[in-house]
Amino acid sequence: MSAQLAASAETAVTLEPAKISCRESAARALAVVRDGVITGEGPTTRGRVHFSRALDVDDVAWCERILTASAVVHQPVSRAEAEALFEIDEAATERKDSGRFDDLIAKAVVHHAASVSGLPVPPRSIALAPETSIESWAPANATKVDIEVLNWIANQMRSNRHRNRTLAALIATLVGAAIPLTQLPNVFDIGM
Repeated sequence: MSAQLAASAETAVTLEPAKISCRESAARALAVVRDGVITGEGPTTRGRVHFSRALDVDDVAWCERILTASAVVHQPVSRAEAEALFEIDEAATERKDSGRFDDLIAKAVVHHAASVSGLPVPPRSIALAPETSIESWAPANATKVDIEVLNWIANQMRSNRHRNRTLAALIATLVGAAIPLTQLPNVFDIGM
């Protein structure tokens, strides 16, 4: 077996939810999805037509399976996982997912932000599910939101061409609850 085929087979194995052992391996698996979105090739695109820089329902399904793997389902979304989702969001210039990825990334990023702030979050299988309303679990009136994580999210969103209105509205709510309105423009300028 050539080195390239062996590497491809190893990469495909790391994508399987049963092989995800921790949040770091989940972040690595999300990077494989990102690479498939960028190139239109790889283990996440096998057996289907996939154009480069396109994100479709199958790509989102990969992300969902990775993020809800049994080894991580009861852990909060990590910064590395959220960053990988932002990279996928940035890579996808064409969307064919009916808005499902925007919903997933918003829920995952808020899950991360809330948990880093010490707020309770439901298991990922509930929080990230398409049928679960983010308003049903996301902090609406958080008074202990970690400002550093909000700044990190703002920086991620500023550098991204694709604007996620769901995430922007939720983060604006969190920021508004966390700091006085007079400080808002200095901390968070996401543009909608």
